Amino acid sequence: MKNNKKDLSAEHCDQLFGILKTRFEKNAKRHEGLEWVKVQEKIAANPDKLWSLDKMEETGGEPDVIGFDEKTGEYIFCDCSTESPGERRSFCYDLVALESRKANKPAASVVEMAEEMGIELLSEEQYHQLQQIGNFDLKTSSWLKTPPEIRKLGGAIFGDRRFERVFIYHNGADSYYAARGFRGLLRI
Repeated sequence: MKNNKKDLSAEHCDQLFGILKTRFEKNAKRHEGLEWVKVQEKIAANPDKLWSLDKMEETGGEPDVIGFDEKTGEYIFCDCSTESPGERRSFCYDLVALESRKANKPAASVVEMAEEMGIELLSEEQYHQLQQIGNFDLKTSSWLKTPPEIRKLGGAIFGDRRFERVFIYHNGADSYYAARGFRGLLRI
């Protein structure tokens, strides 16, 4: 994930557009009334965002359009993999939490990785909205953007779906688990 070069070859872009288009068409219920041609035009006009989508795809997120913001004119992409993206698991919450660990430090933190990818962590509200369009994190969990008052006390929040219900929990921000990753949101 450390490759910060944001240039994608024409061939790679074509492959990525093919993947995104297929997913868009296969999951039409996630974005009723939206047209792929317009989405692709918007992505093509924003190469940095295409790079971020590539990182989302590369790390197992399976990004897809989940909405359109009428106020800003932005398409909203989100990681729609059934489980928390596989290449984004086993990380603590943020750099402060990572640096506070004395032993068994994970390789990274989710806040910094999301920033590096050019995406944002889902808030609790956004996570609930995502769960309205599908069943996600049935076996895994995903770190969520933590309110400052919780983070200040050393905690962080995460969510999952169990027993046909969405749960939001808390944990120490320095904890990490093989089944906990994070989902990202990207506005284009």
